[in-house]
Amino acid sequence: MAIQLSHFSSSSTALYSFDHKISCFSKWVTGIHFRRQLRNHFELKSTNGYPLNAVPMQDEGSVAKTLEEEVHFPESGEPNSMLSITVVGASGDLAKKKIFPALFALYYEDWLPENFVVYGYARTKMTDEELRNVISETLTCRIDRRENCQDKMEEFLKRCFYHSGQYNSEEHFLELNCKLKERESGKLSNRLFYLSIPPNIFVDVVKCASTKASSATGWTRVIVEKPFGRDSESSRELTKCLKQYLTEDQIFRIDHYLGKELVENLSVLRFSNLVFEPLWSRNYIRNVQFIFSEDFGTDGRGGYFDNYGIIRDIMQNHLLQILALFAMETPVSLNAEDIRNEKVKVLKSMMPLQLEDVVVGQYKGHNKGGKSYPGYIDDPTVPKDSVTPTFAAAALFINNARWDGVPFLMKAGKALHTKRAEIRVQFRHVPGNLYKRNFGTDLDKATNELVLRLQPDEAIYLKINNKVPGLGMRLDRSDLNLFYKTRYTREIPDAYERLLLDAIEGERRLFIRSDELDAAWALFTPLLKEIEENKIMPELYPYGSRGPVGAHYLAAKHNVRWGDLSGDD
Repeated sequence: MAIQLSHFSSSSTALYSFDHKISCFSKWVTGIHFRRQLRNHFELKSTNGYPLNAVPMQDEGSVAKTLEEEVHFPESGEPNSMLSITVVGASGDLAKKKIFPALFALYYEDWLPENFVVYGYARTKMTDEELRNVISETLTCRIDRRENCQDKMEEFLKRCFYHSGQYNSEEHFLELNCKLKERESGKLSNRLFYLSIPPNIFVDVVKCASTKASSATGWTRVIVEKPFGRDSESSRELTKCLKQYLTEDQIFRIDHYLGKELVENLSVLRFSNLVFEPLWSRNYIRNVQFIFSEDFGTDGRGGYFDNYGIIRDIMQNHLLQILALFAMETPVSLNAEDIRNEKVKVLKSMMPLQLEDVVVGQYKGHNKGGKSYPGYIDDPTVPKDSVTPTFAAAALFINNARWDGVPFLMKAGKALHTKRAEIRVQFRHVPGNLYKRNFGTDLDKATNELVLRLQPDEAIYLKINNKVPGLGMRLDRSDLNLFYKTRYTREIPDAYERLLLDAIEGERRLFIRSDELDAAWALFTPLLKEIEENKIMPELYPYGSRGPVGAHYLAAKHNVRWGDLSGDD
């Protein structure tokens, strides 16, 4: 839904109707363009290169042609519309390292409309040319290194401009609006604002942008980066303030983990493969693990992290969102609202988190291989008496018929032995297994396990039992695997590319709705308050280790063994 931000008067109904028609027109036209591009992209291929779904396309093409002729809509990228993207906080690391490179990648692959302009907005004094110099340092043609890469870079940079201003100044945003109008040259204007700024100034920027720099003819959308508050109360207050100036449909709360290729593939794997969907329940699944680990510490950025901790930074958003996608019931359709409705049902069905089902830790200094690694409180930006967790493990349960009694284990930490993010599904033992004696007393070795590795080296593999060739009966655990780098030659797009494109297209499936946010905070807020009010001391673990010993006891309590510690991977 696209409405004008700056007015909520008695004439808003008529204005909404006009803007809604414009939004539908823009989305329909752009949809034609994307369907044509995506037809070949999504066509299933067999190993010999021919399509598996090789059916005549005349009917589809004739229908599309008839529709276009009937309504006389022009092609996407037609000269009467302009996409204006404003990156607020353009001088920050996120903008330089992720947002501008993602926009260039979309332009490089012809995903952006013909008419677009990119504006950087920040307090730093900078000229257009200085911004272009900063951006050019992070742009790469990593996708396929075509010969025209440099030309594409120069063309993209020519569309990038800068405006310096205060985040709470309506006057400065009015100046930005004048510059945008000048670039739009009377075309139908669609405007996207990306808030790459601290959360304490979200509302100031939204107020100024909505009242002074929103589109008067097309849609206006705002992408908001996490954190979305620190607890239920602050999150609700932030949402309330944002909704003074925006509708829910205009707010795109971004969680970049939802844009990762393997998270996108999770629903495809489950709902389009008959071999998995019947097994997706308590009847066959013994436990599910969501694991996130980094092999580095805060590295001088502890000031921000100390205010939030690992539970707020990773578990309450990234891992919980993936859990909701994993555990949801089959949605009515792939429509954004249908999917988000099912995710909310999962979150509302979760049992309250108990402190005895949670382990928190903090990394300490460690010497290894002649090198000294600093502890968390050795970071000069962190208070010396900080008890903020840099590691957490938790056991969660969903109180519904599908998942009753199945432990969903989360584990997230910094300064661990490896960098990884993965989902591990451990299946139940085979009842009356004929080959039980061949595994000895360790039946876990006979358990099938499905692993989705989100990063690094994206992969999907299934651990199975098979016989080792030979005259004897010796069993081995092997992998049926799909390694993306081996199977697909094209490099996987960055998550920000997918999410930016979805926001431009108005696709909300991978963005977080306000009731999702409420349900997520309702689950974690009581636990966070209990930890902080009682000043629960985190268990110390050495930098570069596998984390606190307590995490192993937590898993054992629920008859689970952490899959990433088996040594098989």
